[in-house]
Amino acid sequence: MKKRLPPLNWLRSFEASARHLNFTQAAHELNLTQAAISQQVKGLESQLGTPLFKRLPRGLALTDAGLAYMPAVHESIGRLAAATDELFGKGQSRQLTVRVNLVFFINWLAPRLSRFYQEYPDIRIRFTSNIWRDDKFKDTDLDIRYGHGVWSGLKSDRLTWDELFPVCSPQLLDNLDQAAELDLLADHTLLHVIGYEEGWGYWLDQTGAYYSDTSAGIQFDTLISALEMAVLGQGFALGRTSLVADMIESGKLIAPFEQRVETSEAFFLTSQINQYLHPGAETFSQWILKESQDQFHPE
Repeated sequence: MKKRLPPLNWLRSFEASARHLNFTQAAHELNLTQAAISQQVKGLESQLGTPLFKRLPRGLALTDAGLAYMPAVHESIGRLAAATDELFGKGQSRQLTVRVNLVFFINWLAPRLSRFYQEYPDIRIRFTSNIWRDDKFKDTDLDIRYGHGVWSGLKSDRLTWDELFPVCSPQLLDNLDQAAELDLLADHTLLHVIGYEEGWGYWLDQTGAYYSDTSAGIQFDTLISALEMAVLGQGFALGRTSLVADMIESGKLIAPFEQRVETSEAFFLTSQINQYLHPGAETFSQWILKESQDQFHPE
């Protein structure tokens, strides 16, 4: 049989009295009378079946039971107060934490954020990188990650629908006036990115392009590095529509081949299943999903 929990007001009176070791000061803090505090503490002791305080001529002292009980009660009241403030009080405007794949942040999200801040200037956001991933969310409200959209314990909403295609610096292929033949690729270095299932091997297989050794080239642990090397004329990177569109428009990169392959992998906005999203997180989620809809599925 489960033991009935004491009333919260009894616990608050005990916790305040234990901190001050004085019923009068506890009464002042809780805006109650000294008699009310004393009565509630006696009620708690009666329910628990043991004294929590030693009544001394000049103040109070905790009994062994009181000393053991105080830390748990203090922590519980503190956590309850913090949660209440976060969900229903001033905490509604607390800082939103978004963990985001770095290449997605730099190449897709960052150029759009000015629109978000213009519309929602009071929402404070802290962005963290997930290069060194810890699968536990910890203090993260939302997480933007790359994959197939299925992760245990997570709700996911797709953000991108990309095509894969080689990109390189304009200087790498001087005087190219039309789409290049795929055979040209075999004469250049491939810039690989670790962790993508749909990499160079996948693209070459899907297009039938020839490359003598697909494992040759330079490997990186982020697409940011591969794209920067491509901009510097060091080889071909495998671009994804959402991540290279602005770089192609600005002339930093070109896409010399017509062949493109649709991806099954994508970037997803994720959050823990059944997780309460405070208003700022809900607002950001709705905004970023609309940005995605406007780019990939415009009406």
